[in-house]
Amino acid sequence: MATGVQVAGTDMIGARASGTLTAEIFTDLAAAEALWRRLEADPASLQTPYQRYDWVCAYLRATGTEAEARIVVLRDAEGRARILLPLVLGRKAGLVVARIVGDTHANYHMPLFATRDAAAISAGEVTAALIRVGRSAGIDAYALQHQPLMWEGAANPFAQAGEPEASDAYGLMLGPDPEATVRRVFSADARKKLRSKEKRLIEAKGVLAYRRAETAEDAARYLTAFYAHKAVRFAGMGVADPYADDAVRRFLSAVTSGAEPAVEIHVLCLAESGRVLATFGGAVSDHRFSGMMTAFDPDPEIARFSPGDLLLQHLVGEQTARGRQGFDLGVGEARYKASICDETIGLVETIVPVSLRGRAYGLMRLGLTRTKRRIKRDPRLYAVAAKLRTLLRR
Repeated sequence: MATGVQVAGTDMIGARASGTLTAEIFTDLAAAEALWRRLEADPASLQTPYQRYDWVCAYLRATGTEAEARIVVLRDAEGRARILLPLVLGRKAGLVVARIVGDTHANYHMPLFATRDAAAISAGEVTAALIRVGRSAGIDAYALQHQPLMWEGAANPFAQAGEPEASDAYGLMLGPDPEATVRRVFSADARKKLRSKEKRLIEAKGVLAYRRAETAEDAARYLTAFYAHKAVRFAGMGVADPYADDAVRRFLSAVTSGAEPAVEIHVLCLAESGRVLATFGGAVSDHRFSGMMTAFDPDPEIARFSPGDLLLQHLVGEQTARGRQGFDLGVGEARYKASICDETIGLVETIVPVSLRGRAYGLMRLGLTRTKRRIKRDPRLYAVAAKLRTLLRR
């Protein structure tokens, strides 16, 4: 493939890496769509649900950042696409930094690998390709956060030189039988307590229904309840509500719609009135459900029956019955995650400097990541930081 700018109706920049990989950057989402969808639909691919074409496009369009999108494709010596990396460029203090699309709404920022063999390409080859194409595109540094060290048993070359992040993620593998999977994930004591709470909730409030949004109208109704529950939760914590942002709401509206939504919304509700008691939303691929968001009715007369836990138990069985093999609850520590997950997904932040200014940026990010991890993992420091945040918000 020729070095330099290639037009040919694709609006694509190409550059030859020093190794066997050739790097391209698509600046037009439509030009990359056919290749992207072919890769993500291939059963041989290795991917997280957050790099699906529909998820990424919905996020870029809702946040008004489509013009800053750059889709990096790494090809081997035979011209086969091996790795696809959806990026968005940000400019700050004169630097151009490329990040994976999705910000904190994407639990994992791993690339889309065409096969497991593609994930075995050396980190050195990948880095050389990224640096070369980064120079052509005017990128100072790549800031690749939330890189899983391992994904479904395969090592991630983008994580090899990364710095451990403040929090990990938590997941589990589902089995072929829904009932057996629920018994494995939830202890006998936990199942007994949940059966008792479900029974008492029915006695107090009426027949329950577990439902999944199957239309845009369903999704809109369930999201409205989710926003209301989250608003109360964040107000009680004294922190800003990220779901009050119009761009985030546009994104969730788009990504939960369509025949095959990139995000599924599940709820526990009262069958007669339709009142939503708990909500769980997750990014999905053919074989994985990845939890993005959850909320429950803050009314003490509802909350005491643990509607979120009831919904989670149902969701594990439902996802197993539909043939999904992986299930995770995303980044961050929480009681409900530790109680059911048997896998800790280690996450790192990888900085790939391209320019001298990018190297300085990388050193700064390294210091920030280490400081954040130290605070988050030291209960005393975390308590002090929480008090300072509260004081600053007053």
